[in-house]
Amino acid sequence: MDRQQGSAATPKAAAGKPRLSASASAGGAYRRTSSGPLPAAGGGGRASSDSGVSSRVRVAVRLRPRNAEEQAADADFADCVELQPELKRLKLRKNNWESDTFEFDEVLTEFSSQKRVYEVVAKPVVESVLEGYNGTVMAYGQTGTGKTFTLGRLGDEDTAARGIMVRAMEDILADITPETDTISLSYLQLYMEMIQDLLDPVNDNIAIVEDPRTGDVSLPGATVVEVRDQKSFMDLLRIGEAHRAAANTKMNTESSRSHAILMVNVRRAVKGRNEMDVSMSAENGHSSSMMGSLRPPIVRKSKLVVVDLAGSERIDKSGSEGHTLEEAKSINLSLSSLGKCINALAESSAHVPVRDSKLTRLLKDSFGGTARTSLVVTIGPSPRHRGETTSTIMFGQRAMKVQNMVKLKEEFDYKSLCRRLDIELDKLIAENERQRKYFDDEVERITTEAQCRVVEAERECKIALENEKMKYHQEYLDSIKILEEKWKVHQQSPKKEVKETESTSNGDVHELLQNEKMLRQSAEDESNDLRNQLLHWKKMEATATAEVVKLRRMLDTEASQKDKFEEEIAVLKSQLMQLSMDADETRMSLDTGDGPGKIFPGLDSLMSHTRSSQPREQSNGPKAPVAKLFEQVGLQKILSLLESEEPDVRVHAVKVVANLAAEEANQEKIVEAGGLTSLLMLLRSSEDETIRRVAAGAIANLAMNETNQDLIMAQGGVTLLSMTASDAEDPQTLRMVAGAIANLCGNDKLQARLRGEGGIKALLGMVKCGHPDVLAQVARGIANFAKCESRAATQGNKVGRSLLVDDGALPWIVKNANNEAAPIRRHIELALCHLAQHEVNAKDIVSEGALWELVRISRDCSREDIRMLAYRTLTSSPTLQSEMRRLRIEC
Repeated sequence: MDRQQGSAATPKAAAGKPRLSASASAGGAYRRTSSGPLPAAGGGGRASSDSGVSSRVRVAVRLRPRNAEEQAADADFADCVELQPELKRLKLRKNNWESDTFEFDEVLTEFSSQKRVYEVVAKPVVESVLEGYNGTVMAYGQTGTGKTFTLGRLGDEDTAARGIMVRAMEDILADITPETDTISLSYLQLYMEMIQDLLDPVNDNIAIVEDPRTGDVSLPGATVVEVRDQKSFMDLLRIGEAHRAAANTKMNTESSRSHAILMVNVRRAVKGRNEMDVSMSAENGHSSSMMGSLRPPIVRKSKLVVVDLAGSERIDKSGSEGHTLEEAKSINLSLSSLGKCINALAESSAHVPVRDSKLTRLLKDSFGGTARTSLVVTIGPSPRHRGETTSTIMFGQRAMKVQNMVKLKEEFDYKSLCRRLDIELDKLIAENERQRKYFDDEVERITTEAQCRVVEAERECKIALENEKMKYHQEYLDSIKILEEKWKVHQQSPKKEVKETESTSNGDVHELLQNEKMLRQSAEDESNDLRNQLLHWKKMEATATAEVVKLRRMLDTEASQKDKFEEEIAVLKSQLMQLSMDADETRMSLDTGDGPGKIFPGLDSLMSHTRSSQPREQSNGPKAPVAKLFEQVGLQKILSLLESEEPDVRVHAVKVVANLAAEEANQEKIVEAGGLTSLLMLLRSSEDETIRRVAAGAIANLAMNETNQDLIMAQGGVTLLSMTASDAEDPQTLRMVAGAIANLCGNDKLQARLRGEGGIKALLGMVKCGHPDVLAQVARGIANFAKCESRAATQGNKVGRSLLVDDGALPWIVKNANNEAAPIRRHIELALCHLAQHEVNAKDIVSEGALWELVRISRDCSREDIRMLAYRTLTSSPTLQSEMRRLRIEC
């Protein structure tokens, strides 16, 4: 690789140069001969997915200082280039008297710091990416001129030496909001015209998928990792750099032999637009109108592509030979194709040969597409390489003529809206139930209280009336008795006394009568008061009855609202069915492929393309297909539909669960909600071939997680998968079952249980199908099992012959070791190497004729790691060495 920048500029020398601010560098992106300045990285306003702003490719040239070899060899010669950074010019000397002058957007001397290079080359592009535009930063130049130093330097020893990749991610992470924004990346290399995953080296031939309608290029098979902080990003870069191809040549001790491509996807929520301003209070009773007024939030999706091209080289100067020579041919061929495309775009040719190379297909959006592109060309000062320097400068000059149509990528975030609607629906249902319970309790309390008060008032009134009646009756009887006694005394006394006391008796009688009248009046008044109190309590009872009637009406209103909610839930269920059918059609339209574990790849990328194609002007019209997303229904509701009595509903539900299980973020939720148990139940009870096929695919996706593997084994999953394999005739169903068992074979802890429950027998039984996809999954499972056995034997955890050999897998392995299909052959070769590593299997290897295949693999295998593994196995086994000497075979 271009690992070193020669003698790097010191801080003092770098400080002596004038620095441009980020805004100045963005605004100065124009040539002197152009008609006017191009818009800055953040300019152009808000562009929709259907319109854009024209933007020229910005090109900067960077000069590498002389290295030790050049200082010794070219000590008597002047540099072949002369830089004029203040005029943004470069002079290329033809001889001591003549020179050609070229203009660039930026001219960076050998003393320019890494920070200066980042600010003038990459920072405007990074700012555009943060605003929603696609962006590309690329380095081009002769091998050994500092491309990898400029782009990919990690700066572990000196933070000031950090390259563009590290600094760009620092700015992106500093600008995003972790709660609403997400950053994910893929790290790839284009090696010998094969796209390889630097984060997963086993994934060594990723296919390019092109949307036939929009022409957009994607890599659905690449590993995508979400990044939360700078440390995790640096760890990923170190992993990728460790796997990148490099070699020692005369031009560079660590020359890059592949094109490295870092893809950073940025997803940001647009704040302050289309906010929901409708109250969520349940008292207004208008939930349907409230839901109709919601608007989905807007998100911006952009992509930053950083491309570290392998250096162009001349064979006579680099001294490449053998495999290194083949690598050089492939590098020069792809760079030649890129140059042809740049020429065609610069000359506005009607045909641009982007399909001549995978490199030009990947960079289709960077040159002549919708991305904002910045190119840094690196050159050396040595006059011995004037020809390569001239070619690099002319490439940069032609690239400056390429015009891109920069477009803003905005979409409606229907997933977020569906989640919010689901939460609000649950809140409304819970509030409705709470209020109804409160109303019921209040009605019961008021009714009970009113009845108690009425009964108490009636009882008190009755008692008071009886007491008063008895009191006044007794007083009346007493007064009559007194009068009678006085009358008798008056009759018996002489008339004289009668006359003397007549006046006194008449006065007493008159006084008694007056007292009697007053007592009667008091009793009547008290009786009236009691009657008034009784009337008051009756009025209170009537009021309580009216309040009860009012509460009952409110309950009726709430019941009607509940009916509306149930209708909306029914609509959601119908949308679930429609979504499942759409997802099924989408999956059938994709290539089946042979991925390492996922059975339903590519669905998310296709749905993303569908979303981006929907114009936002139709937001008030019919609902777009993207609104029918999985989350609109809710995971628990989908899983409940797996037990539906209607076959069509069950089919649609299991398809949706399978597509959800293809995403790692959903797997834990599915298992926690009981989805794994439901899928295994479908395998056990369903007779529908479609349901069994899709359920097996979903289990295969879940089986990629080690925790889920233990659960599958604990619930008898291997037995159910084996029964399904024995009953199925459809190759796709067998492929799903084989993929699930293959994922389980990669768990060291499950080896004995897997074999004991018939997993290996089931895999070998499926080879009778003969379908290549099924055979590829069977081969992958056997390779995983053999690898785990080899590791256990090395660690001393296993003794005795391989379980694969015991179950009769070795003859099939030998038969298919040279299969025409590359995936099948690669897995079989790995399995055979792992089996032969254990000495106890050596006799079976020899008796079954596998020794010859091991020798062939050590000589002819296209994969160097497998070839070396076979060689080490043959040379380390005494039994195999003895047999090779007997047969006079040389390794």
